[in-house]
Amino acid sequence: MTVPAFNSVAWFEFGTDQPEKVKEFYGELFDWNYVPNTNTPGVTYHSVMPPGAQRPAGGVWESEGGFPDYAIFYVLVQDVTATVERAGELGAEVLMEPVSDSAGFRFARLRDTAGNHFGVFSAPAAP
Repeated sequence: MTVPAFNSVAWFEFGTDQPEKVKEFYGELFDWNYVPNTNTPGVTYHSVMPPGAQRPAGGVWESEGGFPDYAIFYVLVQDVTATVERAGELGAEVLMEPVSDSAGFRFARLRDTAGNHFGVFSAPAAP
């Protein structure tokens, strides 16, 4: 399995109040399959499995109307907190402070200086 390079786009996410429509459309278009992801209690999330992939490439977060629909990318970084701090120094707005899930992934969401929404994340250390 190939590990994405640091500072590269390594994940995408849809946030939607119509998850079945999103999953059906992209599933039929790209032959994606979906598996439930239960790493964050209280969040209904489905990991996207592209054909032949050994690991998920993205996810669908069910908003249940709690926030506007979106599609964003995530960049894999070594240190989420340091990256968020640096982004703030460069003028970014923090939309979601760094958080961790039960599997050890850490992530945050930002808005760049042109108004674009994106995310950063780090993976847990390999055992």
